[in-house]
Amino acid sequence: MERFVCVTCGAQFAEREDHPPSCPICTDQRQYVGLDGQRWTTLEALAADHTNAIRDEHELVGIGTEPSFAIGQRALLVPFGDSNVLWDCITLLDDATAEEVERRGGLAAIAISHPHYYTGMVEWAHRFDCPIHLHAADAEWVMRPDPAIEHWKGDILALGHGLTLIRGGGHFPGGTILHRAAGDGALLTGDIIQVIPDRSHVAFMWSYPNLVPLPVTEVRRMASLVEPFAFEAIYGAWWGTVIPRSGPDVVRRSAQRYERALRGELL
Repeated sequence: MERFVCVTCGAQFAEREDHPPSCPICTDQRQYVGLDGQRWTTLEALAADHTNAIRDEHELVGIGTEPSFAIGQRALLVPFGDSNVLWDCITLLDDATAEEVERRGGLAAIAISHPHYYTGMVEWAHRFDCPIHLHAADAEWVMRPDPAIEHWKGDILALGHGLTLIRGGGHFPGGTILHRAAGDGALLTGDIIQVIPDRSHVAFMWSYPNLVPLPVTEVRRMASLVEPFAFEAIYGAWWGTVIPRSGPDVVRRSAQRYERALRGELL
C-alpha cells in the first residue's frame, strides 16, 4: 500500500495498492495535466532528490522545496503565540525541515488558501499533532481525508493571536485569505488575490494557468471583502512575491483596472 503523490499539483492521495487513474485536482479546468500525461511519485522518492529551503520572506519565514516541485509554491510560518500557523503547504516534509520548524516553535495549526496547495497537509498535521483549517466549500477536493481536517463554514474564522481566516472565493468557492493583525498588518493571499510581477497591482482569476477570468461582480466582492481589514503587506504564493506596503491601494486599483479591462477600456 502506498500514498501516491500527483507530480503536477503535489497532492497526496489516501493509501491504496496502485496509483489513482487520474488526479481530480488537475483534471479540473482550473488546473491541467502536463503534456507528458498524468505522473505519480511518493514522498520517499521525492525526498531522494529534493530538499526544503527555509529562509526569511519579508517579515515571515518561508519553506519551499528545491528543486521546485509541482506548482512550486512556498509555505509560510506565521507567528501564533509561542508557536506558528503554517500558511499554505508543500508536499515534502523531511526530518531536517521538521526539526527546524520545531526549533522555531512548531505548529499550532495549518491553514490553506485553496486545493492546489493541499499537497502533503496530512503528513504535516500528523508530524506536529495539529489541526488543518480548510473551508467546507472545498471539501470535495480533499484527496486524503483525515480527522485532523476541520472544515470551517461562513465568511470569517478567528484563529486567535490576531490571525483571521477570510473566505475570499474567486479562484475556488472556499478560497481563503489569512489576515495578520500584528505590526502594520498583512494579507496572505495564496492565489486568491495573486501577487504578480508588477508589484503595483494584483490579479484575480478563476484559472491562472488556463487564463480564465472571473466575473466583474466577483472581483468587486473580493476587493470589498478585504477593505475592513488593516494591512500594508500582501504575501503571494511563491518566493519573493511580496508587496511590502500600500496593500489596500494596490487591491483597490487592481479591481478597478480589472473592470476597465473587461469593458474593453484598456484596448
